[in-house]
Amino acid sequence: MKGHFRRFVLGATAVAVSSMPLLSATTTYQIDPRHSDAQFAVAHLMISTVRGEFHGITGTVVYDDSDVSKSSVNVTIDATTVDTREPDRDKDLKSDKFFDVANHPSMTFKSTKVEAAGPGKLKVTGDLTIHGITKPIVLEVTVPKAPIKDPWGFQRSAVSGTTKINRQDFGVAWNKTLDSGGVMIGDNVDITLDVEMVVPQAK
Repeated sequence: MKGHFRRFVLGATAVAVSSMPLLSATTTYQIDPRHSDAQFAVAHLMISTVRGEFHGITGTVVYDDSDVSKSSVNVTIDATTVDTREPDRDKDLKSDKFFDVANHPSMTFKSTKVEAAGPGKLKVTGDLTIHGITKPIVLEVTVPKAPIKDPWGFQRSAVSGTTKINRQDFGVAWNKTLDSGGVMIGDNVDITLDVEMVVPQAK
């Protein structure tokens, strides 16, 4: 009797599992600009660090957890949202001395390759466009966190990433030589991304 019952349970379980839809390994996320930003840090007067951020981040992240090479990133950053908590400095950064937002209101990053880079890490190579100039860069990125359901029923995840660029490569070249022989602003810029993403509802 016990043997018959066991076979019945196993059979019923197999039928139930086989009737379940297979979950796709690929997830497409939309970046949530209200909960995402890009921070930057650059040397000032060769003695300190000035930090700022951009708030207007939009785009799409496609993540394939079974084959990360099939993943992709396409991001747009609103250059007009630059914020260093100093209005005069922000105005200067928006001018043609730096980002020239009147002619180049947005920055973009489009991945060309995504690779595994150790436990929980990805290496994302792609083209970064700033000030109308495009150069290849590499982002060190965390694997997307396990999705959770928010209070409104949306599936959400998040990633963080870092990279370093030379602003001169992108034509953001203004500087001033100090009497001490140094320069007012460093060329190397550290960039940190904190991105929250949501699975869009089917239309």
